[in-house]
Amino acid sequence: MRCFIAIDIDDNIRAALSDLQQQLSRNADMKTAVKWVRPEMIHMTVKFLGEVEDKKIPEVCDIVKKAAAKHKQFELDIKSVGHFGGRIARVLWVGSRDLSNTLIELQKDIEKQLASAGWPEEKREFSGHLTLCRVKDSKAGAKLARISREYKDYTLGTMSVDSVSVYQSQLTPAGPVYTVSGNYKLQGQS
Repeated sequence: MRCFIAIDIDDNIRAALSDLQQQLSRNADMKTAVKWVRPEMIHMTVKFLGEVEDKKIPEVCDIVKKAAAKHKQFELDIKSVGHFGGRIARVLWVGSRDLSNTLIELQKDIEKQLASAGWPEEKREFSGHLTLCRVKDSKAGAKLARISREYKDYTLGTMSVDSVSVYQSQLTPAGPVYTVSGNYKLQGQS
């Protein structure tokens, strides 16, 4: 089963993301060239593990639970539309800003603990973001790259992060189906 570790977003941010997707979709005017992520499926991936044997899921959950217990709750500013892919966007996203660096510390701790248990370490630097869409053709990608620059100062709001979740992902013709394997609370504010 495919598995990933993520931070869930709150309903206010989810509604703001939905509004933003509608604005971008109207501005981009491209229905089939872009696959928009359904707002209820948007999350912030902390670590993508890929295929994981069912018997290994409890080990992953235990690692995430222990890591979560060592980190405090924190706030994230959700802002700034950007894209991956250079001049031709492959993915459009909204970034996050964590003034306390707690997200980075949490991600690095989870990464380190998983690596100690034998999971492959991510080579790319972590970039906390929420994926809005995936782009299917280069013409749409070029247009969305230009549009994303117009939204670089766009602010959606602030959300509190109080837990991290382990998800299983099943790919279906209708899109992925996510199942929570475990949700682990961060420490309360001091």
